[in-house]
Formats: sequence, C-alpha cells, structure tokens
Amino acid sequence: MTDDTTYLADYRPFPFRLEETHLEFDIREGHTEVRADLRFDGDGAGGDLHLDGQALTLLGVAVDGRELSGNEYRVDEESLTVFDAPARCTVTVRTRIEPEKNTILEGLYKSGAMYCTQCEAEGFRRMVYYPDRPDVLSRFTTTVTADAATYPVLLSNGNLVAEEVREGRRTVTWRDPFPKPGYLFALVAGNLDVVEDTFETMSGRRVTLKIYSEPHNIGQCAYAMSAVKRAMRWDEERFGREYDLDIFMIVAVEDFNAGAMENKGLNIFNTSLLLASPDTATDAAHLRVEAVIGHEYFHNWSGNRVTCRDWFQLSLKEGFTVFRDSLFSADMNSPTMKRVEDVEFLRNAQFPEDAGPLAHPVRPDSYQEISNFYTTTVYEKGAEVVGMLRTLLGASRFRAGSDLYFARHDGGAVTTEDFVDAMAEVSGMDLTQFRRWYDQAGTPVLTVSEARDDEALTLTVVQDCPPTPQQEEKRPFHLPLAIGLLDEKGADLLGAAGDGAMRVLSEAFVENPDEDGTLVAHLVDRETTLRFEDAPRGAVVSFLRGFSAPVKVRYERSGGELLFLAAHDTDGFARWDAAQTLLARAMIESDAGLDANVLELFDRLTQAAASAPDDGEAKALLAAMMDPPRAQYVLDLRPGSDILHWCDARDDLLDRVSERFRDRWLQLYGGNATHGAYVPDGPGVARRGLKNRALALYARTAEDAETLLADQFEQADNLTDREAALSIMLESARIDDARKQAACDAFYERWRHEALLVDVWLRVQAGCDRPGALKRVRSLEGHSAFDMTNPNKVRALFAAFAANTRNFHASDGEGYGYLADRIARLDEINAKMAARLATPLTRWERFDRGRQRRMCAALRRLSSGEMSKDLAEVVSKSLARAEERLP
Repeated sequence: MTDDTTYLADYRPFPFRLEETHLEFDIREGHTEVRADLRFDGDGAGGDLHLDGQALTLLGVAVDGRELSGNEYRVDEESLTVFDAPARCTVTVRTRIEPEKNTILEGLYKSGAMYCTQCEAEGFRRMVYYPDRPDVLSRFTTTVTADAATYPVLLSNGNLVAEEVREGRRTVTWRDPFPKPGYLFALVAGNLDVVEDTFETMSGRRVTLKIYSEPHNIGQCAYAMSAVKRAMRWDEERFGREYDLDIFMIVAVEDFNAGAMENKGLNIFNTSLLLASPDTATDAAHLRVEAVIGHEYFHNWSGNRVTCRDWFQLSLKEGFTVFRDSLFSADMNSPTMKRVEDVEFLRNAQFPEDAGPLAHPVRPDSYQEISNFYTTTVYEKGAEVVGMLRTLLGASRFRAGSDLYFARHDGGAVTTEDFVDAMAEVSGMDLTQFRRWYDQAGTPVLTVSEARDDEALTLTVVQDCPPTPQQEEKRPFHLPLAIGLLDEKGADLLGAAGDGAMRVLSEAFVENPDEDGTLVAHLVDRETTLRFEDAPRGAVVSFLRGFSAPVKVRYERSGGELLFLAAHDTDGFARWDAAQTLLARAMIESDAGLDANVLELFDRLTQAAASAPDDGEAKALLAAMMDPPRAQYVLDLRPGSDILHWCDARDDLLDRVSERFRDRWLQLYGGNATHGAYVPDGPGVARRGLKNRALALYARTAEDAETLLADQFEQADNLTDREAALSIMLESARIDDARKQAACDAFYERWRHEALLVDVWLRVQAGCDRPGALKRVRSLEGHSAFDMTNPNKVRALFAAFAANTRNFHASDGEGYGYLADRIARLDEINAKMAARLATPLTRWERFDRGRQRRMCAALRRLSSGEMSKDLAEVVSKSLARAEERLP
C-alpha cells in the first residue's frame, strides 16, 4: 500500500518558472475542449516537467509547436510528465473534459444552466494538465467560446480585452495582468443578469462593479452590492489596501461546495451567502453576506497579491483574512456582539476539533487530502492567532507590520514565518515562542487561583495544554491575557479610571492599562503570578477580557461574583461570558432547583432590556445573555457525561425562567415590535432578536402562545420573524403535530420556488429537537425538494440533523447509523461533502462510553466499504484514535 501522505518537510520549489498561461475553452453540450499554452522562461538546464491532472482525456502534447510522440511523455491517473523539457519553452496541452458529469464540483462543472469553476485547492488539474500548486504564479490570458444564444455571458479573471460573435458562437478573451496560481483561476458561462455600480478608489481610479446571477435571483443582489462598496472603502481606511483591476465581479451559483471563492477579480459565491432580501434572508444571513463579501474581497491582498508557498501555509491567507473580516463586521455593526458570535463558534466547533482525533496545528505538518484541512482550526483558530498578535503589538504596530508584509511580499508565495517576521521586525518584539501557536495543536487551559490579604490581590495563572495525536508533550504558549479590576460599584480600578494608582507586580511583562482599565499581561511561562498592590478587599477580577486568547479557563468563582460581573463589567464580552458561566453552573446543579443568582440574573436582564436604549448593542447583548449555553458546551465541562442530561437540564432551566418571568417576556415581546419597512441595521436587528428571544421563552409555558406564534408567522414581513415563529412552533410541546405540519406545509407552498427558502424549510424540521426528528428527516429525504447532488440541500437536511443534539445523539444510536449510510451514498457523488459531513462522528471522544462505541461502530461501517481518499483520511484517523483509547 502506497503512502499518500504529503509532508511539509518535503517541500521543494517547482523547478521551472512559468511566465505566461494562455487558456482556450471550447464549451460544447456534453463536453469541453481545453487548450493550455504554458510559456516557461527559466535559466536552468531543464529536465522532466511534471504537470498535475485528474479525470482528463489527453488530446495532445506539444513543445514549441512540435507534437510529442508517446515515448516523449508519460501519463497516469494523477499527472503528465514531459521528458527532458527545456527550461525555456512553450508546452501546449489539449484535453477533453465532461463538466456535465462533474458531481464533485471541482474544476469546471455545470450548476443548473451555467458553467462555473472551483479550483481551490486542487481543482485546476481537473481541466487541463498544469503545475497545480500555489507557489507557481503566472499571468493568465483566457479565451472562452460557447453558443452565443445559450451562454451570452462569458467571464474570466482580469480585464476584458476582446469579444466577437461568429457563426452563432461567442468568443471572449480576458487578460489578468497580475501573476496568480492556478487555484485563483475562474470561468463562468451562462445566461445571466447583472447589477452594476462603480467605486472610486482612494487614488481616484474608477472601478466597475458587477454582480451576476441567474435572472430569477437578480432582484436579491442589491444588498450584496452595497456590502462590496463598504468592504472596498474599509480595506482602504483600515489596511491601506486599494483595488487593482478595472473591474470587480461576483457570480452567484446554486451548486457550490464552499461558501465563496476569492478568484482574482471574479469571485464566485454560493447563493446562500450572496442573495439577500427581507423575505429570503434573516438578519443573521444579512450579516453573513456582508462578512463573506468582505472576506473574499479582502483576499485580493491577503491571499491573492500575497499567496501561500504551499498548502500547509493555508492559515497564512485564511486565518489572516478571517481576522480581517471579523474586524470589518465589528466596525460595521457591534464589536461586542461580533466577539460573542466568534467565541461561541470557536467553543462549539473549534475547541471540540482540538480535543478530538483530528486535532492538528494551525499549520499542519502532513496531510493525505488537503481539502480536509479547510477546518475551523486553520480558519477560526488561525484568526485568533492573528488577533493575539494585534493585542500583543497594539493596533498601530500591527498595522505597520501588515503594511511591511504586503510591501515585502507583493506578488510572492510565502509562509507563516514571513508574516510573523514582519510583525517582529516592526515591533522589536521576540516572537519566537509565539510561533508555537502555528506548530502545536490543542486548546490551552488556564487554571486561576486567587489569594487576598490587606496589602494585595494575587492571581496565579497556570498554563497547560492537553496532549493531542502525535503531540503528547506541550510547551507553554506566548499569549496575551487581558485583565480588568472592578470596585464594588463596577468602576474600573486600573488605568485612567483609577488614575494609575495601583501597581501590578509580575515576572511577566505587563503593559500599562488602557483607558478602559484593561491591562495585558504577556504569559510565557507555565506559571505566572500577578500581584495587584493596594487592591481593595472587595475588588473583582475581570478575566480574559475580549477573549484575548483562545483558551479554556478554570477559575472557581462564587455565584455572587459571576452575577456582579454579568451586571457591571465594563467589557461587554466579559459580561456575556459571566452569564454563560453562571447558567452553565445552574445546568450542572439543576437537581438543586433554580439558583437564586440565576433568578437575580434574569430579573436584572429583563429590567435592563425593558429600558435599554434603541441603539442596537445593548439590546443585542441582553438577548444573548438570556440564552443559556448549549448542551455540547456543558459536555466539554463534564466530558464523558450523558449529553441528553444536559439537554434536559437546559430545558428545565428555560421552563423555570419562562414561568417565573412570563409577564415580562410578553411585555418585551410587545415592546420590541418593529414598525415600518424592514431594515437589517443595528437597532432593527437588536429589536427583532430581543423580541424573538422573549417570544421563545414566553411560548415554553404560556397557554396562549400558539395564537401569538400563528399571527407572527402569517403576518411577518421578513424571514427573521417568520422563521423564528415557525421554529418556536415546531419546538413547542404545547402545539399539536397537525398544527405544526400545517405551518410547514404553508411555508413550503408559499416559498417552494425559492431554493434558499426550501433550505430553510428543510433545516428547521431537521433541527427541531422534539422527538421524531429522524423519522422526519427520512421522510424529507424522499421529498422532491431534496437533491443529494446539491451541497446546500445536503447541509440543510443531513448537517442540520447531525447538529440536532437530542435526536442525533439518541441513546439507541440510530442517528449515527443513519448519518453513516448517507455519508457512504454521498461519497459516490461528492467526496468533499462526504468527508465534511463525517465530522460529527469523528468527535466521539467527548461522549460517554456507550455513545463512543456506537459512533465508532458507525465509522467502522463506513470503513468496511469503498471510500474516497477524502473520506478515508477522516475515518481512518478517527478509528486509529479509537484503537488507542477504547478498550
């Protein structure tokens, strides 16, 4: 058996220099012929030229215009090798492909009536033989020919340089002046409508903006266009990055494995992350559209102009760009709520990945299939690593570091070391230890203890990181710890708020507190002490403000302290986190009844919400603080316990709070009704969020809730309220099944022609945690609206069910077996999606022994059959861990 593993240590530069790539696509119904003229211009002696290729029919190979005979090259399933190629030559390769049969949705494929591409990470090789690696940059000229009537719009990267129609066939040529790797190539052919606008850059250049979609979706592109312009202006102001082409284009595609792709000058978007209107996108969806548009646009510099040397450096572009899009969203909306959203996702998705059999560093050192490393660790934890650099350096020095990075490496393919080097150079800071964040897997745990006397408050922080696969021993990380200190009235005691009177003694480097009373300590040792001299005995520590590092915290605090922080902390994230900790403790101690501190918390939250200003952030934060943590979060605090017990504990807490404050929920619901046209702005989003949180809590115990839900469902003028009413209705134990089914049927009949709303319809039913979800999912799988070849439908049904904690993790294990069977079927159609869908089964280590065995049995069922390379890597690593851990 051959070892298909690729190792970082084996990296070697490509031995040829590719200057120009000229592509010709001749699109016909049933097949497409592709020609690539590759002009190499090197100084060496030449040698064997290795080009990557998969699922191709080779039509011919030539060097400098001379067709090669069979003994001058070799072709196998993965490559074409031209023997003894000169260092300076033009290699011409001609292939035939069948995009219509391409269900893996990589390379050139057909989505509905249009052709489109997805080339990251290794999709380019599915169109023509090519050095398909990120460190081979070339200038592209692309000519596309197709039937003029059927495909009047033909797009590719760069600027349009020629167009003609002859004998019923349209031919266009695009020229991209900026060198790029093959993964950033894009092509689209279809009958598309367009929304157009312009943008004037900071140097006065006028850029044409175009968003294309199929005609029936074009009316939902206006919000995206406004987001593009916001992103372009923000990147100029925040990072000094100006757009470089004459035109920027986006195309909406209904069949897309990922969310979006940053192809140079021609972004391709999943419709779910581009289309938005009041009836088709919730408030959260509008915010996601804005964020993802920002993300893909920001890649023009952090990913395109400066790209990755190899795929092990993926977080160089993705972690940095996720950080940038988070900063953008925070600036456009609420910094506090964006931080809460990011940390919730990190805790619920990335922390479990770090604790499971697929744990890997932000920069992995090996892989079998690179598509399996487009993970929350590489993206979200990678973004946290960049955020820590900004915290350690400060905003101005971080900006100087990013400026240096872009200037030094523009047009290059570089590594994470190059990024950190730029930050170290401008700051003068030794970041040697900080680099461990890129090389060590796992989530550090900070264990905190307090000691108080008349003279000082002393904190002792012990840093530890649990072992992960292939990394048993961990060394301490260099991390920023943001801390505040509050007096008995909630005023900050450090910094400007306390006139700088308090001294902080520590062996760690401690920065002076900022104007908000937050100091940052640089933790580098396994154990660190911080001594706050002359701290009042009643002072309360605000720990890990802003979630300054991606760590878990073990800090024994009284319920009274947590309640105080939830009410008074001046850091919004810390307020939310204190409430989460208090509510998680209440769930763990649920047998003792409703804790007095929890009652006091909700009493204060409901009173504050009733009088909160209508500016957005206050109401949004209060609504978030009313939502207890999910069962999965508590499971991480009590690994090996019965997760359904935590589902029950959460339900019990919500029922008690619902009944105790029923009148207030009704008042908050009525008091936050929105009037006038729907606008997804901060105040409107916050009002709807608080209103629907109150409705959900009221409906748990109120006899008349069905009428309120029905009225909102039928009268809502936006999807946020309509979907909230439907979801709450389905979750209610007080509404009969016939009424629920009638609501689902009404939703489908009204919106069945809107693909994204059919996804909503599937998702709310698959995600409903009332008994019988598996039966519902089986039934929906047979519905005509479900399509196994469409990734959005797969996510809406199967991924939503796998996220349905109560039903997926039912004690009989049927949910595991069902998912495994569907993964096996999907693997034959789209291996990338199948491997991603297997993720919930790979996180078996957190659960009780019975569920561990049943989840691993489902994985063994998969391993007993034929598996793609993508799926095999995920399953084999998970089962290898099981052999070690499960007796």
